[in-house]
Amino acid sequence: MNAEHKTSIGGQALIEGVMMRGPRTTAMAVWNPEDELVIEKWPTPGQNKNSILKLPFVRGIFNMIDSLRFGYKCLMRSAEIAGLEEEEKNDKKTGVIMGFLMTISTVLAIILSIGLFIYLPAKLYEWVSSGAPFLQSNLGRSAFEGVLRIIIFVCYMLLMLLMKDIRRTFMYHGAEHKTIFCYEAGLELTVENVRKQRRFHPRCGTSFMILVLLVGIIVSMFIPSTLPALYRTFIKLLTIPVIVGIGYELIKLAGRADNIFTRIISAPGLWLQRITTREPDDKMIQAAIAAMTEVIPENKEEDKW
Repeated sequence: MNAEHKTSIGGQALIEGVMMRGPRTTAMAVWNPEDELVIEKWPTPGQNKNSILKLPFVRGIFNMIDSLRFGYKCLMRSAEIAGLEEEEKNDKKTGVIMGFLMTISTVLAIILSIGLFIYLPAKLYEWVSSGAPFLQSNLGRSAFEGVLRIIIFVCYMLLMLLMKDIRRTFMYHGAEHKTIFCYEAGLELTVENVRKQRRFHPRCGTSFMILVLLVGIIVSMFIPSTLPALYRTFIKLLTIPVIVGIGYELIKLAGRADNIFTRIISAPGLWLQRITTREPDDKMIQAAIAAMTEVIPENKEEDKW
């Protein structure tokens, strides 16, 4: 390889490994307790999507749901391979109980997210706005809630760094980005070449999340500021598909073009990646390269961004 190539291949950091998602194949490479690199691959989900689901501003919400669902599946599988979960396949009762607990945990996590990122900022606004006339407008309320939501998100990411396993996952996140950059630069995928690349990528999920939060501030300006926190929370939930759709199109634009506008919209996410990515070691890079190698199509036009 010797020519630069913007790719649509994306990835995800896993427990002791990396998942890469290409146009036809998705692969994960995970180190097991015996220090062996285990590689698993499948046809990329959603290859034959309905044309309606590929339309701009519509595709974003479906791609996000698909990525979350499949990403979670890969994350759980990587935990098994890495030896962090004990598989009890022969105990059917235990499997049913664990499935039930996982469902309850997921529901509670969704409720907590809604409460923390949507209801809490709206409620805090009600408590402080009476003494701050400059906040008593659609713009003032939207900005207050949006900035507070971003602060909560950044603090959450910083707290994650306190966990050793999360810090290692963030290192694999760095390996994923560096490997994609190496491929896009047209360089051979070697540990030495990958190590030299930067770890902040404009198409990162972290950048997508911060873009969604920023777009949410603008969309919230169209919601009456006089609405109670509970009603405002309900309406904001209804606007999530719109916000995600806009955020997805912006992240695609940021990955495709390099100009003043894309640099501005990419800047917050690139800054936040200083938290969510860390410099990887050579073994982490090897895992990222192994996953990447499995998903690169023979026809370079297939993965063109």
